[in-house]
Amino acid sequence: MGDFQPWLLTLLGGIVCLIFLVKCIQFLKYFLPHICSTLPKSFFQSMGEWAVITGAGDGIGRAYAFELAKRGLNIVLISRTLEKLQKVASGIEETTGRKTKIIQTDFTRTDIYDDIKESLQGLEIGVLVNNVGMLPDKLPCRFLNMPDNDQVRTMLQKGLILNISSAVGTFPCPLFAIYSASKAFVYTFSRALQMEYKPKGIIIQGVTPFAVATQMYMRKPSLTIKSAEEFCRESLEYVKFGDTTFGCLAHEILVILFLSRSPTMFNGTSPLKKIGVHCLFLYLYTNYYIKLQKQILWILLYHIEGKLRSS
Repeated sequence: MGDFQPWLLTLLGGIVCLIFLVKCIQFLKYFLPHICSTLPKSFFQSMGEWAVITGAGDGIGRAYAFELAKRGLNIVLISRTLEKLQKVASGIEETTGRKTKIIQTDFTRTDIYDDIKESLQGLEIGVLVNNVGMLPDKLPCRFLNMPDNDQVRTMLQKGLILNISSAVGTFPCPLFAIYSASKAFVYTFSRALQMEYKPKGIIIQGVTPFAVATQMYMRKPSLTIKSAEEFCRESLEYVKFGDTTFGCLAHEILVILFLSRSPTMFNGTSPLKKIGVHCLFLYLYTNYYIKLQKQILWILLYHIEGKLRSS
């Protein structure tokens, strides 16, 4: 027993060191794009001629559209508001010289996918960014299950699909239960799809950012809050880094410092983790009521203005 115990401790120590080494390598990979480009310049063009962006009217979708156009792709813009789409399309054509195509549609309807498929006929689509503000399960499924013709056989030999989720989908989030649960679906859905379609040469990645400065979030860019343009530019460098990514170095550091990818994050005993989680929930709690107060204030001002006009 005396000879066996040191051997067992050595084995356990080796396993712990190996796990730690793997974690370090997973983290260090986020530094690579800051040192040198991890993708050849022609990578996205090699996927196909066109990129399809849902939710492309503003925010992250708009930023992805511009960034992919800068990398040599023509862009199909899909969203609900025609005026926003036209503005984005003209901006892309003027600044990058790439072609654009607009598809106005409302993803809350269930009868839109045949029209989308018809609008995409004849296009060599290599990249799909699923950024629409709802559960984006139907479009990638329809995209991958289209009729088996020559064009689709070519598409299934290569391609890139980015499903935009959120970091709140990787842990339970009070006050945002439905939102975090829907993002958790996108997170696991992307991982499962990547397992299914990886042998066919398709990259499917779930992108799970923390805070990004958009009109919906209404925060200024900072050390941990990326602008939509900065986030999309950096996240595209990580498209070959696995089935999920937090999109940028700053958000990966947030995960390591405060949170855990496991849904059982509250079972941990790390004081730093508990402090980080409570700070996050306190921020979400106060942010929720700040937005609520602003909405109430705007409603009151609207009614006051109406009374003044009527008088």
